[in-house]
Amino acid sequence: MVTVIVDGEDKTAKIVDWTLFYSDKYDCIQLTCHFPSGKKYTRPLSASHIEPTVDASGKILVKRGQPNAQRIVSAQIIGNKYALITYADSARPWIYKCADVELLNESPLKQGNVFKYLRDVAEQRSRQASSGKENIPQNTVRQLDKIIAHPDTVLESYCCGENAPRRAPENLIYPFGLNESQMQAVEKAFSSQISVIEGPPGTGKTQTILNILANILLQNGRVAIVSNNNTAVANVYEKLAKVELDYVVAKLGSTEKREQFFDAQPSRPAAQTDPAPEKAVLTEQTLRLKNHLSMQNEVAKLRAEIDELNIEENYLNRWLQTQGFGVLPDIKRYRLKPGKITDLMAFLRSLPQGKPGWRNRLSLLFKFGIFKTNVLKSAANRQILFFALQHHYYSTRLQLSRANLAEKEEIIKANNVEALLKSVTSDSMSFLKQHLDHSIGENADFTVRNYRNQFNDFIQRYPIIGSSTHSVINSLAPGTLLDYIIIDEASQQDIIPGILAFACARNVIVVGDRKQLPHVPEETDILAPAPHYDCGSQSLLDSLFGLYGDNLPVTLLKEHYRCHPKIIHFCNKQFYDNQLVVMTRDKGEAALSLIVTARGNHERHNSNLREVESFLSMESADAANRGFIAPYNAQVSLSERLLPAEFITSTVHKFQGRECEQIVFSTVIDKKADTRSLDFVDDPHLINVAVSRAQKHFTLVTGENVFAGNNKHIAALVRYMTYYANEPNIHHSPVVSAFDLLYEEYDHSLENLNTRLDPEDSTYRSEQIAMRLIKDILKHETYRAIVVHKQILLRQLVTNFDDRFDPRQKEFMAQGASCDFVFYFRVGKQPFAVIEVDGHYHETPEQSERDALKATILDKSGITLLRLRTVDSQIEAKIAAFILASMQENSVQLAG
Repeated sequence: MVTVIVDGEDKTAKIVDWTLFYSDKYDCIQLTCHFPSGKKYTRPLSASHIEPTVDASGKILVKRGQPNAQRIVSAQIIGNKYALITYADSARPWIYKCADVELLNESPLKQGNVFKYLRDVAEQRSRQASSGKENIPQNTVRQLDKIIAHPDTVLESYCCGENAPRRAPENLIYPFGLNESQMQAVEKAFSSQISVIEGPPGTGKTQTILNILANILLQNGRVAIVSNNNTAVANVYEKLAKVELDYVVAKLGSTEKREQFFDAQPSRPAAQTDPAPEKAVLTEQTLRLKNHLSMQNEVAKLRAEIDELNIEENYLNRWLQTQGFGVLPDIKRYRLKPGKITDLMAFLRSLPQGKPGWRNRLSLLFKFGIFKTNVLKSAANRQILFFALQHHYYSTRLQLSRANLAEKEEIIKANNVEALLKSVTSDSMSFLKQHLDHSIGENADFTVRNYRNQFNDFIQRYPIIGSSTHSVINSLAPGTLLDYIIIDEASQQDIIPGILAFACARNVIVVGDRKQLPHVPEETDILAPAPHYDCGSQSLLDSLFGLYGDNLPVTLLKEHYRCHPKIIHFCNKQFYDNQLVVMTRDKGEAALSLIVTARGNHERHNSNLREVESFLSMESADAANRGFIAPYNAQVSLSERLLPAEFITSTVHKFQGRECEQIVFSTVIDKKADTRSLDFVDDPHLINVAVSRAQKHFTLVTGENVFAGNNKHIAALVRYMTYYANEPNIHHSPVVSAFDLLYEEYDHSLENLNTRLDPEDSTYRSEQIAMRLIKDILKHETYRAIVVHKQILLRQLVTNFDDRFDPRQKEFMAQGASCDFVFYFRVGKQPFAVIEVDGHYHETPEQSERDALKATILDKSGITLLRLRTVDSQIEAKIAAFILASMQENSVQLAG
């Protein structure tokens, strides 16, 4: 019951309606009474009183049909009909019909321990952030402070440890294709407020995201796709563009990206002409396809099983050929199935020595149908029978598996599953495009300055927002609450700023893989309210698993489409508990190469020249694109200087999310590596990423037995490659260095050189090696005019201390600097070349400065210089080529 009193008089019974409006003329809210006669009577609301009038201050305002919430200063509900709202930036009240708005209590989120902790960590990072760069931590703090604590946000649920169930849309569509686990992932993604999709490498993670986006669009929902990895979001853009759907995406994010988007906004295309099927027809097709998707996986598993059985059978046959057993007993006559074969093998192993007793003979008869037991009289005969059973087991298993495979392939063919899949995909796409023709807003003059003020129209035109995680709130109108947000590469996403995405959506779908490289956490001394909120140790994905446990809907994408089976099977066995279903085919290609470098300590400051040179001695260019990856930047930099230009070089961390037909992985460290280095390089996440980057061929370059003591993932990889690689693709690199004699372990090919070393040549073993090689080279006729002397003072090579040299160079010579090996022409005794042998101590700043001084002085004196590092290979060739080139250069100068 509403009572309207004007100027103290109750008008309720005399009027048929009343309305409120704001008068600019009188700068106040006016009340108009509507009488049955049609007459109107208007007075200021201040001179009137309407019951009930309820104060609703301290709430947030949501306008129905619009995506954003607004914080208000005060609110009054007048007669259950109007809401009078006052904003902080406006003195006048605004009038809304109650049916058009919703007033909600702002949740106590910001006063809670979890939010306070997260903000404290963000503020600490802001204080510690480097100056001179875009201060993302400072921006994060500002955004956290601006968050409106809407009770329906994912952030609210995350901080409270809740996860509300959701009702999934009916009749989902799959315009980007599907398989069994992708269909499950899309269904489960809509089952609760917070859900997770785990996407191992090559399992169609982006395709699944696109199908989720399609179904959100079909429900006229608004969604953002975000990541801290630009490549992940770019993949979504690229695949939408391929089907001409990128026009529904606003590529926002940083200020620069927003400006780029508004400078070249995509136009809304003309309505599509392809006819779309009826929804009921599409639903029936999809359900029919769903019944066959599991059989596709069964076929892939059978193919993998057959491949594995073939490999094991080949190993067994090769071993049997070495044993000289001759013709094995005929097992076929017993007509045993594989299970019975293994039972009989176990029974034979359990028999006591000597002729079988009557009990065992009865068991052989009734369990296995074997009547004659003469073959079991001796231990040798039993062993031969055992091996014959092994051989027969593989042939029988293979026969049954091939028959099973043929049967399932025939069922798939009979049901025309491939055509049905194409039909579901294309019809889903037509259905989606037809829907978008009617639901997408018209083109409008949006700019980077005005789009937030017209955000309801903007997001109807662009229902998908793309952004980096830390920029998503800045990309939206203040208080925007999207229907969904999808966070990709969540294993690399820090909790902060990941929670910013949580603050602007009702639902979140988190996509990542905890078996790939995680984010690098920033340490904090602020105590987390619970371990799963700890920003110093948890990624966003880890945090969700720790917080919700079994109450978190998780789908593992299983079907793998990227790598050759021999490549991905290692990751499957080592990291994914054989849960992946490998859909690629093994056609006998050589997919694995193992290169083991010569023994020795070849690593220097996180680089390993020997591993690069060993690969170069073996490499063949048979891939369209090739990548060289390593755990350390120093090795990447070294490889860039030495490898052919077409190689893509990168650290493993930076290569996550990318792929090449051929990948070369250099492990870098050697046997002197400490535990910290071993743990870094032999990290399971790093190895999983490194191997799974290769599509067709994976090459591992590593030192001999470097990781054997660690006996973790690289040791397992070496064992795997030794077993599965073709023998010609397992190389013990012939690349050795004469300086390998410095190590406790060295290649036996150097033993002859070792016996020829003369201790009188130097007290340093490295110089003994160099002198031996130099002497051997100078024996050749080409160098008969040359002599060599060791440890010659530098000042004796310089005719005088003239103005060519600055004071520091003169001081350096006066201090007694010498050269390791100086080459002279026999006739005239003119020095023309110097060779220096540099050990690891030459990498210190002090020694580097002295080396640079020596090089400059020799250059000014017209004497060429070769520096030999103790990690170099092909030493003899380098010395010979240097001496010859120096002789020729000096001869030209003399002739000139």
